[in-house]
Amino acid sequence: MGSKAGEIAVRTLASAGAVVLAGAMALTGPQARAQAREGTAERPQAVTPQEQTQAGTGTRAAAWDDDEGRPLFTFKDRRITESSGLAVSPTHPDVYYTHNDSAAGPVFYAVGPNGRTRATFTLRGASARDWEGMAASKDPATGRGVLWFADIGDNFDGAWPDVSVYRVDEPTTMRDATLPAVRYRFRYEDGKHNAESVMVHPRTGRLYVVTKQFAGGVYAAPKRLRTDRINVFRRVGSAPIMATDAAYAPDGSSFVIRTYFSATVYRAPGKEISRVSMPPLEQAESIAYTSDGRALLTGSEGVGSPVYRVPLPERVLREIDATRAKAAGDRKAAPTPTGNADGRATTAADAGPDARGDARAADADAGVPNRAVALWLAVAAGATGVITFIARRAR
Repeated sequence: MGSKAGEIAVRTLASAGAVVLAGAMALTGPQARAQAREGTAERPQAVTPQEQTQAGTGTRAAAWDDDEGRPLFTFKDRRITESSGLAVSPTHPDVYYTHNDSAAGPVFYAVGPNGRTRATFTLRGASARDWEGMAASKDPATGRGVLWFADIGDNFDGAWPDVSVYRVDEPTTMRDATLPAVRYRFRYEDGKHNAESVMVHPRTGRLYVVTKQFAGGVYAAPKRLRTDRINVFRRVGSAPIMATDAAYAPDGSSFVIRTYFSATVYRAPGKEISRVSMPPLEQAESIAYTSDGRALLTGSEGVGSPVYRVPLPERVLREIDATRAKAAGDRKAAPTPTGNADGRATTAADAGPDARGDARAADADAGVPNRAVALWLAVAAGATGVITFIARRAR
């Protein structure tokens, strides 16, 4: 990817624009605030959780209540400086995986519930251009744990000809090791995009990414991935502005998309269940479901950064239970889903973003209002000079 300074500049724009949409200007992250003190960027104004509005929906997320969640742990390993992805082990109890952002090598860490690193793993046959997210799943055929690492960051929406996702069999023991990785290369059907979110449907094993843009989207990978050619991501739904991570519930009954301000739980694209307020973090980067699907885990960047456990509200759990019951009934009444020519499922039984027709129709509900897009474009136009100045000064 580009220089670290260039990445900071782009992230500064993203955060500033998002908070303008909420009602104030802010620059996130310690480096951005350092730039503000040095006079290379505007000084951020404080925005309380109550003021943070989920961009693109026009409604407020509930204010964060300290009683609703507590830090589960903090990362003790000082090598974990930019925790950008988070996943719960599908086979090892009380094991959590994370990895750093770009320029850190193809390495990930297994962490215990006390925040201490239990093992460090290196991927053989992989590079880490701009790792932005990870997911954990079980192979539907074998039941073995699988880890996915998404090298999908593209801060300039077109710097790379293609992006990659690596598949790794989950280690069976918590000992330092080098693991073989399978690389899948991707491009998007509608041009190049920046993305930080990857998730895998636990029942079908299908891979999805969520782009991090003003008008982001949910993109599905082909049902069968190929290593001998570039796979194509196809848009199946809309996503909130500036999504930083996403994850499927362990049973596939819902998925969550994280933004800088809050998280939104969906039963399918365009079918929002509820937004969930999140704890105030230095830079909201990651999200995952707990193994029982009753709570969310969310983390941030920085040495010693915390991982919070946020219980899902009862109303959300009731909605998810209803979705789960309906999906179970549909599976009993309907034949097993089959794939069409490009691998997309042809029934709605997946309870995931596989039915493109329904997702296309839902885009108007799940997407960004026109006035929000116009405001974002105005912010972007006004900030172009600032970003160029910051990037040049930081080279």
